[in-house]
Amino acid sequence: MTVDAAIQKYQALSCAVRLGSISAAAHELAYSQSGVSRMIADLEREWGFAVLERGRRGVRLTEDGALVMPFVEVLCEDHRRLVERVGEVVGLERGHITIGTFSSVATHVLPDAIGRFQAAHPAIEYELRMGDYNQIEEWVAEGVVDFGFLPYPPQTPREGLAREEVLVDELLAVMPARHELAAGTCVTLADLCRDPFILLERGDNNEISPLFEAAGLTPATKLATWDDYAIMSMVENGLGVSILPALILRRCPYAIETRPLEPAVTRSICAVFRPGLLSHAARAFLDCLTQGTRQA
Repeated sequence: MTVDAAIQKYQALSCAVRLGSISAAAHELAYSQSGVSRMIADLEREWGFAVLERGRRGVRLTEDGALVMPFVEVLCEDHRRLVERVGEVVGLERGHITIGTFSSVATHVLPDAIGRFQAAHPAIEYELRMGDYNQIEEWVAEGVVDFGFLPYPPQTPREGLAREEVLVDELLAVMPARHELAAGTCVTLADLCRDPFILLERGDNNEISPLFEAAGLTPATKLATWDDYAIMSMVENGLGVSILPALILRRCPYAIETRPLEPAVTRSICAVFRPGLLSHAARAFLDCLTQGTRQA
């Protein structure tokens, strides 16, 4: 870390006073004796009074110097602590990461990533904010979170928001066990229009309705909810069929069947953030996260 010229002068003065010698201070600080003398002389010229009495036996504070020396010591100590804290941040010995996320990422992506990152950097703290897509986008734009996850580009034009793909997730048809659609290897959108449909939506956005609209189809939507697990339970109880992300269907605890859509439909889950404003810890965590999902 580059030391400010003023701090160098304060450090030279503090060291000379502590050791009682300009030459001893020069040796400890690895400066020339003339360099230390010049820095102290600069302070005396800037302040308009003598700070040190110089003699054959070394140096000591003048009365005026004794009045300002406590403040010089505070500045030197604050700078030492600043350098120490910067080193901790850069070395990931300290830090706090706030993440805006939704359930499937929080359940099936973040635990592994946090575990791996925590093993290398145990002092980093984490906060997960659960929300719908609109909330997550707002949190990122307003700086409430370091970054957030979205399955699509930000809907409202946002200057300065960046995206990094974390993973590609497939959307799957979901049906009760022993449903007739489970007999096939895949399911079309038209097939899903023959049963009551349970729609997954979050806030003003959902990923499913546009699929049917693009195909010129209208599902018999009987219920809509933002809760993936509520949909699984309702499908299990024979209340309808649905489409859910493959990510949330990992280790599914419900007696339901899933089949790929024909044609296949995927979504890109990205981390969205304000470039240049990510904390050092958040940037390192994102690198760890994307590396891990690419290897999975």
